[in-house]
Amino acid sequence: DKAVYLLGNSSPPASAQLCYENVTGSCVKTPYSPGPRLILYTVFASGAVLAVFGNLLVMTSILHFKQLHSPTNLLIASLACADFLVGVTVMPFSMVRSVESCWYFGRSFCTFHTCCDVAFCYSSLFHLCFISIDRYIAVTDPLVYPTKFTVSVSGICIGVSWILPLAYSGAVFYTGAYDDGLEELSSALNCVGGCQVVVNQFWLWVDFLLFFTPTCVIIILYSNIFLVARKQAKRIENINSKVEEVSGTHKIRVAKRERKAAKTLGVTVVAFLISWLPYMIDSFIDSFLGFITPSYVYEIFSWFGYCNSALNPFIYALFYPWFRRAMKLIITGQVIKDSSSNVNLFSN
Repeated sequence: DKAVYLLGNSSPPASAQLCYENVTGSCVKTPYSPGPRLILYTVFASGAVLAVFGNLLVMTSILHFKQLHSPTNLLIASLACADFLVGVTVMPFSMVRSVESCWYFGRSFCTFHTCCDVAFCYSSLFHLCFISIDRYIAVTDPLVYPTKFTVSVSGICIGVSWILPLAYSGAVFYTGAYDDGLEELSSALNCVGGCQVVVNQFWLWVDFLLFFTPTCVIIILYSNIFLVARKQAKRIENINSKVEEVSGTHKIRVAKRERKAAKTLGVTVVAFLISWLPYMIDSFIDSFLGFITPSYVYEIFSWFGYCNSALNPFIYALFYPWFRRAMKLIITGQVIKDSSSNVNLFSN
């Protein structure tokens, strides 16, 4: 372990490879053999490419086609932007660190990389929290929903989802407050060629609250959403009179559409939580156990979370016919035609 050599004030074995040869204080390098190395680069690079281009398709679809300019879809587009930025600013550099076991991009960029990593994760979570509120209102009161959750309200939610995570992440990592009391361990882990953040227990408690408070809100709201949806489904099934059926047709159709959207976004929420919970739980517990998690386990949990950014476009493609139609129009270049933004994506 590279931290052990430095904490013990001893030199690594002469046979050990260093991230920077002939540089005092260099981290010890533990490279993979060529076969596994190629496989890892292929897998990680594929995830980054899918995150970038998949979310770019989502953003382009929603922003280009006027029919998709709804409050919910604007939140989805902003969520896709967070995932897109993970694919651009976080995944490529984490890929090199994971495979090479060294950080070759300098200390300043290490801080920036960590800041982006944390900020975009929380931004995604806050977006999902606001989306769950949006879906709760839409399902419980579908006819009044358009007047309650407007584009302006959606814009405020998007602003909060970006400003708070960026402000928090920047304040913690650019002030150096995150490793107060752990300077020796942090210095050991961040030898020349290292970029591993050690966060003290105070800020881990803050992280815990920031992650699990929105998570609890999401779980409670989606639990209520599916209870209400089930009651609505039973109520629709119990409609016997043709007069009642005709008079309630619009309300039934709206309720069905909102329930379907809620289920789809519920899958997105579950995917996010499954992806990031192992990392968050491990980080929290690890701080109380003296940071004993092996580096390869840390990397696995990190990439499990990163891959969520590449997963959401697949979820939309699977459940949203409008996204599949929009994607086809974009890929075939038909969006450059005049009036393409007015195409009806909901036609059969």
